[in-house]
Amino acid sequence: MKVLNLYACLGGNRLLWDECEVTAVELDSELARLYQERFPNDTVIVADAHQYLLDHYKEFDFIWSSPPCPSHSRARFWGHGRNGKSPIFPDLKLYEEVIFLEHHFNGKWVVENVVPYYTPLIPAQEIDRHLYWSNFKITKLQNARKAGVCQGMDEVNRLSQFHNYDFRKYKGNQPLAKIARNLVDYEVGKHIFDIARGSYKANNTNQGELF
Repeated sequence: MKVLNLYACLGGNRLLWDECEVTAVELDSELARLYQERFPNDTVIVADAHQYLLDHYKEFDFIWSSPPCPSHSRARFWGHGRNGKSPIFPDLKLYEEVIFLEHHFNGKWVVENVVPYYTPLIPAQEIDRHLYWSNFKITKLQNARKAGVCQGMDEVNRLSQFHNYDFRKYKGNQPLAKIARNLVDYEVGKHIFDIARGSYKANNTNQGELF
């Protein structure tokens, strides 16, 4: 199964995927370097994921997209006015991609983002503090992990432990805590991927004579 992983970051969602050929797109060259180090067999492209989707969507069987979330987050909304922060427009590329994939992509797809401070413009499925738009039903993950709070441990160390990755390897310009918070739990990533792959295989079995 050919997979496109957009806004790939450090590949939190991708960690437990198997039996697939992954192309990852990430604009931050330092994150892309670390992603390639983590997943040496993936094809990693430093590019604008939004434009890459438009140009290459027909080449893949499954697409996962995680557009930037700060403009939608409740934390950013509650924090405006503090430390000189002003209100900002929500980045509607999120909904552009949902609508585009729904109407133009023939494979399986999922778009992930945070639970926003407003009522979502398009209904989505919620797992933990993330929303998932997709063209297949995502069942609830039983006994989903929680990052929790560890007394005496700062956020980066806590999330490094939770995601099984040392975020302090990153030497770029983004805050470490922001990168760590943005990663999807790898068990949730596997859960969703396995559902999509099962549906993909079922469709291919039904149409086997065509291939």
